[in-house]
Amino acid sequence: MTPDPVAALREVAFWLERARAETRRVKAYRNAADVLAALSVERRADLARRGDWTSLRGIGPKTAAVAAEAAAGEVPAYLAQLRADAEPIGPHSGGEFSAAAVELADAVRGDLHTHSDWSDGGSPPAEMAATARRLGREYWALTDHSPRLTVANGLSPERLRDQLDLLADLADEFAADGGPALRILTGIEVDILADGGLDQERDLLDSLDVVVASVHSQLRADSATMTARMIAAVTDPAVDVLGHCTGRLVEGGRGTRPESTFDARAVFEACRDSGTAVEINSRPERQDPPDRLMALALEIGCLFAIDTDAHAPGQLDWLGLGCARAAAVGIPPDRIVTTWPVDRLLAWTAEPS
Repeated sequence: MTPDPVAALREVAFWLERARAETRRVKAYRNAADVLAALSVERRADLARRGDWTSLRGIGPKTAAVAAEAAAGEVPAYLAQLRADAEPIGPHSGGEFSAAAVELADAVRGDLHTHSDWSDGGSPPAEMAATARRLGREYWALTDHSPRLTVANGLSPERLRDQLDLLADLADEFAADGGPALRILTGIEVDILADGGLDQERDLLDSLDVVVASVHSQLRADSATMTARMIAAVTDPAVDVLGHCTGRLVEGGRGTRPESTFDARAVFEACRDSGTAVEINSRPERQDPPDRLMALALEIGCLFAIDTDAHAPGQLDWLGLGCARAAAVGIPPDRIVTTWPVDRLLAWTAEPS
């Protein structure tokens, strides 16, 4: 199927994000798509007839070429190249994956850890939600950062309340547009403070569908300190998911970072006993937890959540990476909360830890 110019530009951005291209390159295509989307059909048709795409502010030679080829009814050459060059990153994107990985990818229904441009993501919630729906997700949670993570533009209580209003409106729009059903879930990635407390107002945390709790600071604290901090968080009644538990980075533009030191058995036993899921973070640079810790959490009896931690629409396609890792360790689908139907999932998140 040949995309129209707006869809073609957005798909180019999607593949660039998926491949972790430079932000400025991605923004050029997303900004160009926004420029064209704001025009009438008649205006875009006139531009196509005249071949004058670069007369628009925000449209350069490369983005104009994509728009022109799509307007002519062709798959743009650059888009075709990106599609062909895309690396397999999961059981449904080519490459060789086990039958168990394919089965698990088929079973996963949603994503409980994603970000938008309200904190440190690159696109608005509507774009993230639309991509989640296009990828076949049944539910999608927006979990932007909490206030003290200023480097990530964390949401104050006031900004979070504004975002909840926006998500309610967005859910109404999606329900009315006739597209595939997508349940939009409210959430937050709340920072675990040094004393194990949670970085957001209690009434707000209690009102959300999903709370992911993660450590982002003092990652080199001693084992006893880190263990106590994490146990306090995962046993908090508001917390549903323990995010990227070791904090490690194994590749990528930010360099590498070693795992935090903590008593994993004690933390995972606390997760099991409180009903808090251990996140399997699908970001290529995180791959967190390591395989040995996933196996330990499985042995202990933990629940899991396979999430993308996506900061851009293209990164929502990383879910298959987490599925392949979980399948390799032998985690059964029913122990993974993101395989559950949304009503079962929400009944679980509503239970106090």
